[in-house]
Amino acid sequence: MTEKLRLDIPILLPKVRDAADACVARLISELQGREGIAYVHVAAGEPAQLCVHYDAAVIALSRIRELAEGAGARLTARFGHASWQVDGITHERRARTVAEILRRLPGVLEVEASASGVVRIEFDRETATEDEIRKALAEMEVTVVGDPAAGSQHAKLDSRPDHEHGAGSHEHANAKHGDAEAEHDHAHGGFLGPNTELIFSLACGALLAIGVAIANLITAAPGWLPDACFIAAYVFGGFYTVREAVDNLRLRKFEIDTLMLVAAAGAASLGAFAEGALLLFLFSLGHALEHYAMGRAKQAIAALAELAPRTAIVRRDGGSIELPVADLLIGDVVIVRPNARLPADGFVVTGSSAINQAPVTGESIPVDKRPVEDVAEARERPDAVGASSRVFAGTINGAGAIEVEVTRLSEDTALAKVVKMVSEAETQKSPTQRFTEKFERVFVPIVLGLAVLLLFAWVVVDEPFSASFYRAMAVLVAASPCALAIATPSAVLSGVARAARGGVLVKGGAPLENLGSLQAIAFDKTGTLTEGRPQITDVIPAPGVSVEDLLIVAVAVEALSDHPLAAAIARDGRKRLEGRDIGEASDLENLIGRGVTATFAGQRAWIGKAEMFGGEGVAPLSPVMAQAIEKLREEGRTTMIVRLGDRDLGAIGLMDALRPEAKFALKRLRKLGMTRMIMISGDHQKVAQAIGRDVGVDEAWGDLMPEDKVKAVQALRDEAKVAMVGDGVNDAPAMANATVGIAMGAAGSDVALETADVALMADDLRHLPFAVGLSRHTRAIILQNVFISLGVVALLVPATIFGLGIGPAVAAHEGSTLVVVFNALRLLRYSDPVD
Repeated sequence: MTEKLRLDIPILLPKVRDAADACVARLISELQGREGIAYVHVAAGEPAQLCVHYDAAVIALSRIRELAEGAGARLTARFGHASWQVDGITHERRARTVAEILRRLPGVLEVEASASGVVRIEFDRETATEDEIRKALAEMEVTVVGDPAAGSQHAKLDSRPDHEHGAGSHEHANAKHGDAEAEHDHAHGGFLGPNTELIFSLACGALLAIGVAIANLITAAPGWLPDACFIAAYVFGGFYTVREAVDNLRLRKFEIDTLMLVAAAGAASLGAFAEGALLLFLFSLGHALEHYAMGRAKQAIAALAELAPRTAIVRRDGGSIELPVADLLIGDVVIVRPNARLPADGFVVTGSSAINQAPVTGESIPVDKRPVEDVAEARERPDAVGASSRVFAGTINGAGAIEVEVTRLSEDTALAKVVKMVSEAETQKSPTQRFTEKFERVFVPIVLGLAVLLLFAWVVVDEPFSASFYRAMAVLVAASPCALAIATPSAVLSGVARAARGGVLVKGGAPLENLGSLQAIAFDKTGTLTEGRPQITDVIPAPGVSVEDLLIVAVAVEALSDHPLAAAIARDGRKRLEGRDIGEASDLENLIGRGVTATFAGQRAWIGKAEMFGGEGVAPLSPVMAQAIEKLREEGRTTMIVRLGDRDLGAIGLMDALRPEAKFALKRLRKLGMTRMIMISGDHQKVAQAIGRDVGVDEAWGDLMPEDKVKAVQALRDEAKVAMVGDGVNDAPAMANATVGIAMGAAGSDVALETADVALMADDLRHLPFAVGLSRHTRAIILQNVFISLGVVALLVPATIFGLGIGPAVAAHEGSTLVVVFNALRLLRYSDPVD
């Protein structure tokens, strides 16, 4: 009989972030064909899982795990992955050129480069090294930010390959500002500073204007002087274009930069120096303005990194000292003065204050913070600290001084991870971007073929070769899909940056586009539509059993579990027992989706759903308890049965309050066009229906085990695209199987940050309509940009064939590129229209 085993790919291959990574295929090939293993494939979702179909009679489960972990370790040791923030990539075409050149290096297996300045590389360590790759980047005048060899002194994102420090981490070089920052700008922006390209373009325009003025207004001037001005304009206007064209010619590619140079050279050969200089001026000016506009979007991302302070006041050796944030250690206690930014993630140990968490979570109202009740417990389980005591680096303290115990190093804070993930998000291409790139690969050869045909128009049409040559050059310029290349990346970059500023982390163009096209959303109940803090509402002892005896057993057993329902029973039960001696249980065993069993007072105790009793060797419920459970469920209660030995002690009813913002959020989603909203829950169907009616979902599905939730989401996805909203921990498998997985409260959960396609940093459902609205607006902007790009090309190509000059063609061409970029930048000012 064939059975299935699912293994988390990020655990087997900690450096791999994408299921499409080549290392995943290598891992599958290592396992495929082993005796007893029938089939190995990747289960859909993010993070992905490896699904192994095997014959349990031939190969043991433990052996499969050993094989998978061993193969993963070998692959991790051989294949390196690096993700670098770089300077020198200023636009999408440059990013593609850099990626193409790196792909041709021996040992480099895959490269992704983005206009936002992120380069991700996979390479074979047996053939290539990081130093060789960095050297190749340096030869293209692209430098890794924070690389000491490059002379940069800025923070570096993920400069080490992931195998050295685990997935998701990154390192920072010590940041030095002031003069060093200016030196950095000059080093990477050009010898005249970061605006060198714009200065060169304006110099080209000035020389062109002087040349035209001399030729037309100063009759006594030497005849060579205007031409000298035009040639000088060529030098300034073509300086950056030549560099890009040379790189493309090495790759045997004809991009827009090459076409512009050919057209300018052709104009010069025909004696039209002024027109060639005009072409280069318009093209270089368009490029410079495009880089400036794209820089606006990149600055929105870079601003996130500047939120955290660089130093912190730390209590050490009985006193306080000021240290760089990078030197903070887990367990340090930092002093945060009123109105100061917090230097680290942690929990409050002294003082109370209201903290503005908008920089990280997007919450518009300051959140009250108070000290944790038990410092030792918080230190032992920092991820379980409540929102009222947990704080994040980069947030702003209010009027009260507080002291915070550090729980994460500076490179592991929620803010640092957001900065890193947002910076890398633009390398994850959207469906539209993939389509446009495929279109370009077909379209460009067609245009080149048309241009070659037009070169021979003089054979058919009565005109000189110079006229045919000029027309062919004009068509090349007009047909270049320059605006199309930047149409989607500019919108994705702006959309991701705007989302991050609003407390929503979107991991790339694909989820950004997909979220905007959804019509259905599935919500987990506990912690998503409800507050996730259930309380005991009813205690119904069995005949002959006291309430105290029932609660003593329940509290003793549930105190061993970390499930939210168990925590509620342990907490509220202790309050009701008012200090009575409870005793201790032992040997806890979790029965996933059903309940728990443990040993108490020498007997086996059982606590769980009514459905747990009467199956798998557990005696059925007594009729009295069955009736009690039915009554509680009719009232919308979550129910638990307590049994000790062979005797039912009673039933406990719990209620988890709805989030106050849940109804409002669902109404806003309907206004945004969401037509189907489903709640999925492990509670009894009647309980799920009662809560579903209160919150306003279309459907409520109950009685679902964790594996049933996965199947439910898969069934929904088979009908249409669907998002799954959960807390990113218990709901991770279901989220991974949705079209888009959305995690709530991700700022405090590493699992949620890694699991979700979209992470709502605040534990606030009102951010979901903002994310959906922004995604739909982004999708509309992308479609507008594609329409503008293709529309201009469709108009210019016939216009140039029938006589439109190179100058007007370049002006229209560069104008459409700027329109596309500035249209995308409108996303940075997006606000929720439903507010």
